[in-house]
Amino acid sequence: MFSPQTKLNLDKWVANALVILMALMVINVTWQVVSRYVFQNPSSFTDELSRYMLIWVGMLGAAYVAGKNEHLAIDILLTNLVGKAQDKLLILIHCCILAFALTVMVIGGFNLVYITFILEQKSAVLQIPMACIYSIIPFSGLLVIYYQVVSIKLLMNSIKAAV
Repeated sequence: MFSPQTKLNLDKWVANALVILMALMVINVTWQVVSRYVFQNPSSFTDELSRYMLIWVGMLGAAYVAGKNEHLAIDILLTNLVGKAQDKLLILIHCCILAFALTVMVIGGFNLVYITFILEQKSAVLQIPMACIYSIIPFSGLLVIYYQVVSIKLLMNSIKAAV
């Protein structure tokens, strides 16, 4: 379950989902521009749809770069350490990211989805339940947690191998 091959397969799935979402977003925004300036009759749904697709791209993209360990970081201390000390600091960093993803993205995200589901909030134009739109937050949080667990496991194996 936490093998490097499973992580690579998940990376491919998330990357493909991001490419599809971006392509759909480009098509959507292009249609918005064409309908507004060429046909002089702006499409009513494209603005809202592009907003929600941007949320999905942002959240999935954040999970993807967290899995690739390419997220924004201040690494002054990390670059000055070597060997086991660097690995131990990386484990601490991954644990902090995991704690954030669990509390804010998963627990907070599930609460947001639950509240919008109970209140039956719908988007203004598309009439999509807001719970569906916000569901990407806890989903991305679960992806981040998975990626952090895999990274921690690999680092712990590295530390054991060095002994």
